[in-house]
Amino acid sequence: MKKKELKVIGLSYSQSQAGSYVLVLSEKKGNLKLPIIIKPHDAQYIAMKIEGLTTPRPLTQDLFKKVTDFLNGDLQQVYISNIVEGIFYAKLIFTNQIEDFEMDCSVGDAICLALTYDCPIFCAQEVLDVSGIEIEDDGTITDRQAESNHKRERDYNSGVTIENLEKMLQKALSNEEYEIASQLRDRIKELKDKE
Repeated sequence: MKKKELKVIGLSYSQSQAGSYVLVLSEKKGNLKLPIIIKPHDAQYIAMKIEGLTTPRPLTQDLFKKVTDFLNGDLQQVYISNIVEGIFYAKLIFTNQIEDFEMDCSVGDAICLALTYDCPIFCAQEVLDVSGIEIEDDGTITDRQAESNHKRERDYNSGVTIENLEKMLQKALSNEEYEIASQLRDRIKELKDKE
């Protein structure tokens, strides 16, 4: 599976989802940007890391790093592996100097940990193909980029099937991810109503 390395380039308040923030990641080599909605506490931590600020007491991510350091573990990379119905799925790739192992994680927590461990952030090419947008660094979009972004959106909407969503729903339920399961259930109902 092809991966692209990303970097954090910006963070702003979300106009479309009250109480949330938009984290913008960019290809290190390329001009695709990946906007991701994250929770306020993740946004606050990311902003602190970007600004080089610290807190008098360690936060959860800092404690997590201290524990893994004590156990000779290290976060090798963060991998944004999938997107389903606008929900990004991420994995943490760890090593304990004996073996590598993966852990599922919310994308906001994954980026926080990537900044804590100073490790690379990768994204599946398929996720970038579907969710990435072409935009200049100054925020402008050329006509060619606008057409490319529109085509990407059409391709994404045509690839969603009820069968795939039902599989994701079962996985979310088995992982006790009830908020995701609720969103998937609503989308399945919406698609079935259109049939």
